[in-house]
Amino acid sequence: MSEKFYITSPLYYVNDLPHIGSAYTTICCDCIARYKRLRKYDVCFLTGTDEHGQKIFKAAQAKNMLAQEHCDHISKKFEELWRLLNIHFDKFSRTTSKNHEKIVEDFFNRVYKNGDIYEANYEGLYCEACEDFKAEKDLLEGLICPIHKQKAQDYKEKNYFFALSKYQDKLVKYFDENPDFIQPSFRKNEVLGWIKEGLKDFPISRRSVSWGIPLPCDKTQTIYVWFDALVGYLSGLLNENEEVKLDTTLQNYWPCNVHIIGKDILRFHAVYWPCMLMSAQLPLPKKVFGHGFLTKDGEKMGKTTGNIIDPYELINEFGTDAVRFYFLREMCFGKDGDYTKESFINRVNSDLANNLGNLLNRTINLVHKNFNGIVENTNSNFLELKEKMEITIKEYENHMEKLELKEATDIVWQLIGNTNKAFNDKEPWKLIKNNDLTKAKYCLYETLEVLRNLSILIYPFIPETSLKIYYQLGLNTLDSNNEWDKLGFEKVNACFKVREASIIFPRLDTKSIKI
Repeated sequence: MSEKFYITSPLYYVNDLPHIGSAYTTICCDCIARYKRLRKYDVCFLTGTDEHGQKIFKAAQAKNMLAQEHCDHISKKFEELWRLLNIHFDKFSRTTSKNHEKIVEDFFNRVYKNGDIYEANYEGLYCEACEDFKAEKDLLEGLICPIHKQKAQDYKEKNYFFALSKYQDKLVKYFDENPDFIQPSFRKNEVLGWIKEGLKDFPISRRSVSWGIPLPCDKTQTIYVWFDALVGYLSGLLNENEEVKLDTTLQNYWPCNVHIIGKDILRFHAVYWPCMLMSAQLPLPKKVFGHGFLTKDGEKMGKTTGNIIDPYELINEFGTDAVRFYFLREMCFGKDGDYTKESFINRVNSDLANNLGNLLNRTINLVHKNFNGIVENTNSNFLELKEKMEITIKEYENHMEKLELKEATDIVWQLIGNTNKAFNDKEPWKLIKNNDLTKAKYCLYETLEVLRNLSILIYPFIPETSLKIYYQLGLNTLDSNNEWDKLGFEKVNACFKVREASIIFPRLDTKSIKI
């Protein structure tokens, strides 16, 4: 039986349409999930939407829509964009589903019975945009939220609290015993800094918010949106026709191998969520990975400034694989990254059109023109690319296991560069002209064999392009669940019968680019 691998994106807040930030996170998740499928893991990739809270209720009111109607509309937009980006998710979790509500109630009752929920008065500051309670020291001058640039509101209400402070020592011990729990490693210091300040119990209900799941022990209050949403990683695992119980979800893929999130919600996933699970006496996720923010032209993106990247416009202008490739190749996963039109054009033209596309085109055209589309291994001794390819596969695997996505593409494009150099140095067109057909055939065979391996390695990043290369090489459809074993020299056959060459990535005309 295949080893299970459960990966999640955040459950995205449906106060507005999906943006490039949420698209970036989900592309990264999809890349990791596709890699794991190549490695024969039984993968479950869950994404979805977080649909409760005052901010969503107000967003619906502003559009003269019912809250559920608004949630249905925006949630559908997320699913549509993910499909446009060729994101292959297995589960889509929605926090307004009836199943989710039942699982949340089950989870709440476990925590309640464990004595970790109590009623008390809360008085403090609350950022509605974050849906989070704030300490004054975490805000800018004038009590402005540093993330959303909105003033935090005075909040006073009698609520139910979760005894977070009770789990401070247990959480630190868990971090000590699981040093890779928070990734990248530099984010761990940030989390430990919060803990050293002392974890404080936090409200998990709201009396003043109607759009939410009623509290099982007090129907006059609704469950705080984060206590509700995090449980979506469990409720979303339910299969059709399964009994709607928390124990049922745990039998599927839990615990999660990795939650991929933006660094702005690290506290919820690395502090609140583990403590909530400890209280419910459930297994903790194995890893939380907090990536950086995207900027455009060196500046923070925002609708108010007009400095935004519309993912739909990017896809329409450049195509799905170009968009996926740019963000996976240009951005160092885990750190902040900056989009510029110039860097986008350079990546597509240099890496995809020139280095990869031209290599494929030149090789296949020579095979068609001179060998009727068929070339086989002539058992020559040109083995330098074989050795480089084997090293690349090992280093690629090492980077992917560490979630070093950019570094994995770096090593792949080094091999592409080496293959281009070897091709140019050997000059197969001259070998053919001089009737040295044995050497010419081997050069072409060797190049095609590297391209076959490359098509597998790039599959998690640019799957459409991977399949196009595979097709032009004369191979059958790439089996995304059984292809890793075919990596290596002569792992398929010793002969290629290639199809007609076609351009996989045309060069971008800098003058016609709008975005």
